[in-house]
Amino acid sequence: MANPFLTSEEFDERAHRFYESGEYEVALEVLREGVRQHPDSALLHVGIGYVRIAREEYAWARRSFETALAIDEEYEDAWVGLGETLLKFGDVEGALKAIARIDAMGLTDDLEIGLAVGRALYREGLFTHARHRFTSLVAAHPESAEVAAARGYTLHALGDDIGARRELRRSLRLDPALHEARIYLAHLLYDRSDAEGALRELERVPPQEHWDTLSVWRYIDLKCSQDGWAETDEAFAPWRARLEELEGEPDEIEHLLAEVEAAFEASADDPAERALARLEQVEALVRALPPAATPLALPAAVESGTHRVRTSEGTVFSGSWEEILTAMRDASAHPSDSPAAFMIRSAESVRRLTGQRLPCDDAESFLRGSARIGLLEIEL
Repeated sequence: MANPFLTSEEFDERAHRFYESGEYEVALEVLREGVRQHPDSALLHVGIGYVRIAREEYAWARRSFETALAIDEEYEDAWVGLGETLLKFGDVEGALKAIARIDAMGLTDDLEIGLAVGRALYREGLFTHARHRFTSLVAAHPESAEVAAARGYTLHALGDDIGARRELRRSLRLDPALHEARIYLAHLLYDRSDAEGALRELERVPPQEHWDTLSVWRYIDLKCSQDGWAETDEAFAPWRARLEELEGEPDEIEHLLAEVEAAFEASADDPAERALARLEQVEALVRALPPAATPLALPAAVESGTHRVRTSEGTVFSGSWEEILTAMRDASAHPSDSPAAFMIRSAESVRRLTGQRLPCDDAESFLRGSARIGLLEIEL
C-alpha cells in the first residue's frame, strides 16, 4: 500500500473510490498511509473523519476534524464534519456554532456544503433548522432536484404533506430518475389513500432501485388490488428476486459486531485509539442489547396500563409496550429476531426510506418514535 510518490490529493482520490464502494476499511488504510507521509494534510484528516462517520465511530471522527481545523481553521469541509459529529453527541449548540463558521465564510448557499449541512440537521431531527437551510438552497439553486427533494422530505417531517408532495413532484420534473424521491412520493400518496397515484409512481422505479422491502411489497400489493394481477404472476419475478436480495442481507446485529471487531483490531498499534475503540465497542454493544428488565419509571396508571397501536396498514396491536413490540416482531418477516434486533432492523429500514432515526433503547421509545413519524398511531 505504501507509495512515497503519491501526493495527498492522490491518496484522497484513491481512498474516495473505496469509500464510494463501501470499502471503508480499505479507504481508512489508504488515508492512514497518506497521513503518515503527509501529516499536515487537512484534506486527509477530513477524509478519515468522514470514513469514521460512515463507520459510526464518532469519537474518532470528531478528533480527525479537530486535527484538520488545527492545521487549517478555514477548511469548510472540516467544519461541516465537526458539526455533524457534535450533533451525534447531542451538542446542538456546538454544532450550530460550527455551521455558523461556514456561513461566516460566505458559503451559506454553496450547493454541496448546504446539502451536507441540511441533511445532517435533518438526520438528527432538527427539522426547522434543516428547512431553513434547504429553503435558502432552493432559492439559490432552483435547478437542483436533490435540493427540492430534500426540502420535500423536511416539509413532510414537519407535517406539511401538501408542501412535501409539491416539492417532490418538482424534484422529479427536474430529474425523473431521482428514484428515492419518487418512492417517497409514492408512500405519501398511498398514505392519503391515493392508491392509483402511488402505483403510478412505483411503476416508474425499476426493482433494483428499491432499497427497502416496504416499497417492493407495496408495489406488488397495489398491482394486485388496482390492476387485478395474481400474486403468483410471473411478471412479479424481478420484484420477488429483489425482495430476496433485500431480506437476505446480513442481519444488522452481525454488521454491528463485525464492524466493532474490525475497528478494535485495526487500532491495536495505537494505545490512544485502542482506548477509543474500547469505548465505542462498549457503547455499540449496549445499544444492541435487548431492553432492560427493569420497568421504566412511569406513573403507576401508565406503568400498569394497556396500550393500543394501529399501523398505517390498519393492523392493531394491544398490550404493554413490550408485548406490542413482541407481537409486531412475530408478525414481521423476521420473527426469530430478538426484540433489540427487530428494533434495529426496523430502524435501519426507516432510515433508508425516510432519513429519520428511530430510538431503539426500549419498546416504548421505539413505538412512540414510530408514531411521531407517522408509521403507526397510538390509540390508548
